[in-house]
Amino acid sequence: MRRRALMLAGLTGLAPAWHGASAAEVRPGVPIVLPRDFGSHPDFRTEWWYVTGWLQLPGVEAPYGFQLTFFRSRTDLAAGHPSRFAARQLLFAHAALTDPLQGRLRHDQRIARAGFGIAEAAEADTDVRLRDWRLVRQAAGDRHVYLATLAAPTQGFAFDLRFAATQPVLLQGQAGYSRKGPDPLQASHYLSEPQLEVEGDLRVDGRGHRVTGRAWLDHEWSEALLHPDAVGWDWIGMNLDDGAALTAFQLRRADGSALWAGGSLRPAGGAARSFGPDEVRFTPQRRWRSPATNADYPVAWRVDSPAGSHLVQARLDAQELDSRGSSGAVYWEGLSELLDASGRERLGRGYLEMTGYAGRLRL
Repeated sequence: MRRRALMLAGLTGLAPAWHGASAAEVRPGVPIVLPRDFGSHPDFRTEWWYVTGWLQLPGVEAPYGFQLTFFRSRTDLAAGHPSRFAARQLLFAHAALTDPLQGRLRHDQRIARAGFGIAEAAEADTDVRLRDWRLVRQAAGDRHVYLATLAAPTQGFAFDLRFAATQPVLLQGQAGYSRKGPDPLQASHYLSEPQLEVEGDLRVDGRGHRVTGRAWLDHEWSEALLHPDAVGWDWIGMNLDDGAALTAFQLRRADGSALWAGGSLRPAGGAARSFGPDEVRFTPQRRWRSPATNADYPVAWRVDSPAGSHLVQARLDAQELDSRGSSGAVYWEGLSELLDASGRERLGRGYLEMTGYAGRLRL
């Protein structure tokens, strides 16, 4: 879901509500074709490239967390309009850094119409940029790498990172068709790249650091995603220390009950096992109330799935992002740890995402 990631609430007024079939439906059985499907799909209403992970500094025990997300949205405002200035596609970008030394989340956001050398999302392969922020994929022997750049300091941080694939692409759901609701059209095409090996440079408050780490990349595109009864979702993407990759998510109704759920587990070197909607359960364990928005977030969860029972614990409670200046949504996105059911053994790290707590999410 992501992801990312799916926070395009601000576009509600720019595009008509979904009322049925469209020329760009997400359907099962449509093959994912690479490298083409690493690129953008402008016929679909919503798309995002979402990278999260942790960065280890030499001599610093606690890792930094980072997020970089690019969103693309088809507006439908310019259908048939002759002017090249008509905004057919919008691009958004969010960047965040969880700073363990200061105990704070730094984040920034950008928005622009596609074109004019300012914002672009290539169709042939991953190459998305918004001013001096960029994410691009490059072949590297029998694998590939992603290069992510925030060229100028933003909110006191910037980075130039390289993500090297260590495993094959993970196709979520049924070979990349991922259901998000009871209607089969409420779905996305969804591919993940877990266990990315990270190296590069991080700058914080003018000081440069050489960093290493691990990351997770999600790429999704969709035409109709949320059921009318869904107010938001909870999602985890976890890189396990043994090389496995765990995804789990639920879409919530207004009363907090699960409308739909799913996920997957792929052991290191093994085949992925997808989870059905009745096989995943999220149970809140501890909550944190945002002093900025008064939203009440569960920052610790028990997650039960065919992968077992796990605890998910935020590394920092205050990881709420206010993106009302771009996508229009307020959401919680942060570095978290995956623990065993007892809470005593750490099994991995990754990101927890929660939407719809500061108000109903609208796509």
